[in-house]
Amino acid sequence: MKQNKYDDSQFFAAYEKMPRSTKGLEGAGEWYVFKELIPNLQNKNVLDLGCGFGWHCRYAREQQASLVIGVDISMKMIERARQQTSDPFITYVNIPIEEISFEEAQFDVVISSLAFHYIQSFQDIVQKVYTFLKPGGRFVFSVEHPIFTCQNNQDWYYDEQGKRLHWAVDHYQEEGTRHTNFLTDNVVKYHRTVSTYMNDLIRAGFTITAVREPKPSVEMVESVPEMEDENRRPMFLLISAQK
Repeated sequence: MKQNKYDDSQFFAAYEKMPRSTKGLEGAGEWYVFKELIPNLQNKNVLDLGCGFGWHCRYAREQQASLVIGVDISMKMIERARQQTSDPFITYVNIPIEEISFEEAQFDVVISSLAFHYIQSFQDIVQKVYTFLKPGGRFVFSVEHPIFTCQNNQDWYYDEQGKRLHWAVDHYQEEGTRHTNFLTDNVVKYHRTVSTYMNDLIRAGFTITAVREPKPSVEMVESVPEMEDENRRPMFLLISAQK
């Protein structure tokens, strides 16, 4: 059964207070790298998988995309996206990513931000995306880094004074379900290795054009000093691929 934590009132109330919710793309630490991977969107048809509040959809239209479709399992997310959007060329669809069904070669670009670690089968999604893309189309996505997702606790190890000692990597090769604590208890995520992400893309027919493990920007570290610890291990994995 697909988990939909974002429609849980307690979870959503916590999520909407996060910097990436209140400040938009500029509040997302990985955005300054992610946007470098997005191709020219002018006159392009764009699909956003796991669109959330619609920040990436509206960005695509700012870059003069012809039309944009945003998909999200959460009705609360879709409702907020619609409230914040007044653009007839953006359509929001409230369905699970696993159930997407579009025309063959319908899109020029497919993007996804921090959604696929909630999806049990990345391989199935990749095959669908490949079908929906036009020849030469681009697929750009971010996920929580496998170093981050490999353990259930997904947290630092601390000393008795609460100082962060290290980030342990364990059970890395054991792909599958992780029951984590993110904003609330019992959030289900799916761990897979870096090689699985890459090989699933290759097997589907994609050519991988870029792999990035972004660090927080200098500006973000200056404004939020504790972000300096994000230089000690990667939190995000970003991949760009071409059909």
